[in-house]
Amino acid sequence: MSDDIKQAVSRKADKATLLQTLSAVLWSFFGVRKGKSHAEDMQKLNPVHVILVGIGAAAMFVIGLVMLVKWVVATA
Repeated sequence: MSDDIKQAVSRKADKATLLQTLSAVLWSFFGVRKGKSHAEDMQKLNPVHVILVGIGAAAMFVIGLVMLVKWVVATA
């Protein structure tokens, strides 16, 4: 691994809270992000945490869509 990746992964968890990580992931799902916020996130967020929160958010999105479709089909 390169030094940049090792340094990013070894960031302390207290630099960015779970809420900040979730916020960054949700904004990325929406596709809108300010340049200044993106630069701050790159300094604070741990890439491993971003990946885990992203997978969890994507799973919740898919589960929500499946439940919505089941509800619509059941009421039709």
